[in-house]
Amino acid sequence: MRWSPSAMPTLNRLRNEWREGRPTFGAIATIPSIQTVQIMARSDLDWIIVDLEHGPIDLSTAHAMIIATGGTPCVPLVRIAANEPWLAKAPMDLGALGINFPMICNRDDAEKAVRSLRYPPRGERLWGPFHAPFRWGVSMAHYMARADDDVLCIVTIEHIEAVNRIDEIMATPGIDLAVIGPGDLATSINKRGQMDDPELKELIARAEAGILKSGVPIGGVARTADQANRLIDRGYRAIALGFDWSLFQRGIMASFEGIKR
Repeated sequence: MRWSPSAMPTLNRLRNEWREGRPTFGAIATIPSIQTVQIMARSDLDWIIVDLEHGPIDLSTAHAMIIATGGTPCVPLVRIAANEPWLAKAPMDLGALGINFPMICNRDDAEKAVRSLRYPPRGERLWGPFHAPFRWGVSMAHYMARADDDVLCIVTIEHIEAVNRIDEIMATPGIDLAVIGPGDLATSINKRGQMDDPELKELIARAEAGILKSGVPIGGVARTADQANRLIDRGYRAIALGFDWSLFQRGIMASFEGIKR
């Protein structure tokens, strides 16, 4: 029996939020901890990215962290270490509803990312979602009917080549969210850590213009409420409030405010 995606309830609410123009807020989990994700997912975050690019997290722990978002509206996403289909495959099969691909620098990169997330004929994802249906409390048929539409393709624009090719990247069908990564973008122009550099700001503005023109939702990072509000005003729809470690650090530092030491 063939199942129609429209006949099955969506598993992922983020695309609808963005389509209706509402900003969403999340954080990046780098600490291999189920308990950390449980706390984060129950703290009004819309999404959490489990970081397999820079965090010391293996697949078994990533699976547990994805499961730890259960019982909340928080959507589990995963960032992988490179734009390779074999790296995206297991996190999806474990229940992640989006893959964040780093260093997307041209249309070929973007097309490769999109193909790795969708089953044939729309893409080249291999079949084997043995654990994803259990995470979402649905049948295998339900998951298979919804997977192509519910798993998000998230590309990161974080190199000067990507900015120079932003129009061709964003013309790629199947991209669901484009995130600007200022840290690596600064590094690509030999200005590592110089977040206020005029050249970096100009590159970010060019990337923003290209993404917004495409109609694809745009994502970025804000470390303060003022920064988040400025991003919202510029059209951002997915805003990371920080990494788990940075949020903890900021919380501890705030606890000292007003204390005589």
